[in-house]
Amino acid sequence: MLMRRNSFMNVCYVTSECFPFVKTGGLADVSGSLPLALSGLGCHVKLFLPLYKSINKGYHKLKQIPELDKIQVEISGKKYFFKVWYGKLKDLLVEVYFIDCPEFFDREQVYTNDPDEDKRFILFQHAVLMTLQKLKWHVNVIHCNDWQTSLIPVYLKKQYSMDKLFSKVTSLLTIHNLAYQGDFPNESSVNAGFLIENVKYGSPFEFYGKFNFLKAGISFADVITTVSPTYASETQTPEFGCGLDSVLSERKSDYFGILNGIDTDVWNPEKDSEILANYNFETFNRKKLNKVRLLKEVNLFYDESKFVIGIVSRLDYQKGFDILFPVLEDILKLNVQMVVLGKGDSEYEQTLKNISEKYPDKFYSYIGYDNKLSHLITSGSDLFLMPSRYEPCGLNQMYSLNYGTIPIVRKTGGLADTVKDVDEYPSEANGISFEEYEPEELLQAIKRAIELISNSELRMNIIKKGMSEDFSWTHSAQEYLKIYQKYLKH
Repeated sequence: MLMRRNSFMNVCYVTSECFPFVKTGGLADVSGSLPLALSGLGCHVKLFLPLYKSINKGYHKLKQIPELDKIQVEISGKKYFFKVWYGKLKDLLVEVYFIDCPEFFDREQVYTNDPDEDKRFILFQHAVLMTLQKLKWHVNVIHCNDWQTSLIPVYLKKQYSMDKLFSKVTSLLTIHNLAYQGDFPNESSVNAGFLIENVKYGSPFEFYGKFNFLKAGISFADVITTVSPTYASETQTPEFGCGLDSVLSERKSDYFGILNGIDTDVWNPEKDSEILANYNFETFNRKKLNKVRLLKEVNLFYDESKFVIGIVSRLDYQKGFDILFPVLEDILKLNVQMVVLGKGDSEYEQTLKNISEKYPDKFYSYIGYDNKLSHLITSGSDLFLMPSRYEPCGLNQMYSLNYGTIPIVRKTGGLADTVKDVDEYPSEANGISFEEYEPEELLQAIKRAIELISNSELRMNIIKKGMSEDFSWTHSAQEYLKIYQKYLKH
């Protein structure tokens, strides 16, 4: 049963990035969508975010809260001060509180390699709890995200346990990518307000001799989630557990995988303002106009007989480029053209540039990020490639399914939960997947995909299935609400 608005379910959502205010990756998209969906289901949500230098206070109509000014946090004997600004998420019902500490957040980058990176987010987490105290807001659930907020469950049990305001608070920690853990030297435990002796072998704080924010959060949170059911299972194995598999296995009864949703206002071919021609399954023939526009945009010659393979991705170890590059020239010998958008590893970037120069009539790469081009690739391609080594959730495969662009993915994490292979699920198929992380397996999957889309009837059946999937945030938010209710401390 869904709760009415202004019921007892008060949710404090804490994140290090949130679209449209600041974005470096998928966490920002989740943080900009899930709180809105929870609000739509009756939760009263307050979102907390650092006030980074890049956030334009005037553009986002932020206002400083006079009563929340010059609040002191002590870290390792040094006093720091913060104030709080206030805004709304998309001018709707989610209130956003920005923690303003110029000494820590007035920097060019959201995340840094600076020596005080731990202190930046230690202050942020204390500031969230102290602001809740100042507001006297009786929160039911504090929803934390990744290592930058994962000490909050520890603080609730260790440093703020005497405050009755927090006596019935449920802490939930969502892991978006287990590879990023917040590893710091032992001295960081003192910065966090603990004894250095706490970082002893096997303790909830210790990981290979270092102080580990994420391990501490996993150990102390009331409930843990990650961003897909398959990734929740994978992270409890040595192959994907990044050293924390045994810690997660110990918490398996309180560990859940909930698939992320997508913003269907932004990623919707019927109303996408970034593409040339809007369409749905009934007007699918209009999709070809976007293919023509895409190829014109990237200076590739349009040939109706050639299939376009699109990639929008970070260029790094996780995303499968080390199995793509060995067979890339074999792929280009097929009846295809390829368009790649991404940035990251400098060696990967150079390889893409070299291929673009060698095959200027078949291959185009854009090094960087361009929002309009990402939408054009998603709408104008015939196939969308994601050969990830691992993928906690993945959003681009869901975008491509929405747009009738058939995904080719490695069967891992959220890709396994969203893409059903035509050979494995003949009646439910919406794409192509392969299991072994090998170049030849990837090449064979692409060959299968080309054979599939050469059969117009089979192609349209698969596209229809993909375009009918519901990846909206409403379903995901309902799953989170069930977890909140299950762990609620009445």
